[in-house]
Amino acid sequence: MPESEATNDKKYNKQEPIIQLIVFRLGEEEYGIRIEQVKEVTITPEVARMPKTPPFVKGIANLRGDIIAIIDLEERFNLRASSEPLSGVSYTLAIEAKDYTIGIVVREVPQPLSIPISIIEKAPEFIQDININDKYIEGIAKVEGRIIVVLDMLKLLTPSEIMQLQPKSESSPAIVRTKD
Repeated sequence: MPESEATNDKKYNKQEPIIQLIVFRLGEEEYGIRIEQVKEVTITPEVARMPKTPPFVKGIANLRGDIIAIIDLEERFNLRASSEPLSGVSYTLAIEAKDYTIGIVVREVPQPLSIPISIIEKAPEFIQDININDKYIEGIAKVEGRIIVVLDMLKLLTPSEIMQLQPKSESSPAIVRTKD
């Protein structure tokens, strides 16, 4: 009977909305980002360290003519000590938001995965980062014995961190926010 149950599950899943994720490892865990948030995946380019940035910001890199901040999520999520260097080949996921593009460093080649949206369960409040107002963990997906933490990369950084990462040029004035 398990075979017929599996067939029924497949029929049911075809009717549901499907989302596509880019899945990667941070530490020993699997994480996923909606594919529409990922601009590209590439081998990590040479990174130039920047002064006065948080430790999880590895620096900046030239990615196809664009200068982007390179972020180490293992360090951001305290999954690896900052003193432990990234070794060997790593990959960068370029994440494009409205006002900025950042690169997320991962150690293994990220893999695409299509899943029904219904299997993503809401993340419990206690696992959200209390230091960030917007909840960047979209949910938890259980897929064939795997647990994948689904991230909303557009909510990962705080507004002050975004301001630190945006390039500043001498010709452009400082950003001034006004109330309309």
